[in-house]
Amino acid sequence: MKKYKVGYTTGVFDLFHVGHLRILKRAKEQCDYLIVGVSTDEVVEAYKNKKPIITYEERKEIISAIKYVDEVVPQVTMDKMEAWQSLHFDALFHGDDWKGSDLYSKYIEQFKTVGVDVVFLSHTQGISTTKIVETIQEKEQQFLKQA
Repeated sequence: MKKYKVGYTTGVFDLFHVGHLRILKRAKEQCDYLIVGVSTDEVVEAYKNKKPIITYEERKEIISAIKYVDEVVPQVTMDKMEAWQSLHFDALFHGDDWKGSDLYSKYIEQFKTVGVDVVFLSHTQGISTTKIVETIQEKEQQFLKQA
């Protein structure tokens, strides 16, 4: 497995779960220094059209406490090339659920020109923040019907 000097990954990390942890661990296994961009509340609202449950400051504090993470920065734009211009990482890590997408195919081509590899990490099947929220809502509906 290739070892990178500086790796970069991003995420919302709302309702932090084991899938988030596994991505961070797998990224850190491949680089000496891992920078994590945590999406600001404004970016999440613009990108996903919804407000995160956990505030940016709290999500940043959670990610900062994880032993695999060396540095946390705010993700203020979805443009990964813009992030590279200030952070100069040599590997961009992302979940493989985006592999083959038009967006990441474009990033692969862009990053080739500056010597950055795009590395896809296996996505933890069966878990996501969306699924957690849906489960909570289902349980709430069941509770309300019983009340």
